[in-house]
Amino acid sequence: MNIPASHQERLAFLARVTEKECVHLLQTDARLFGDLFTVEDAQKIEIDPILAERLDAFVSRFGRLQDTVGDKLLPALLISMAEKPGAAIDNLDRAEKLGFIESADAWMEMRCLRNQMVNDYIEDLAILASALRTGHAFVPS
Repeated sequence: MNIPASHQERLAFLARVTEKECVHLLQTDARLFGDLFTVEDAQKIEIDPILAERLDAFVSRFGRLQDTVGDKLLPALLISMAEKPGAAIDNLDRAEKLGFIESADAWMEMRCLRNQMVNDYIEDLAILASALRTGHAFVPS
């Protein structure tokens, strides 16, 4: 198969961006999760600006990586393999079948978690703490 140079460049760019985003997420994850993140930790966000910034960085980096991989890299990779990309769940299912990811269901759960961390954390600190711990558990994926 012959992949046009412009598409090869796009894939290489997305691979570099994804690698950087992975490194940044791992760094933030290590700083935020020295211990298990609890509701008590979440309560400190109002008085600890460093913790608040780490939390925002984690949520942002977790979400950005989801967007880059799921919405950009994976469709571009499928196109390079002469496959037609579709909806996110279809692309994830195909990526699982090709062995690129372990579980499409887990990736969909990560995408939903991203939305929960972004939208719910202001109102319910128990939801925030739980979502952050779940996000932390997904970081290796």
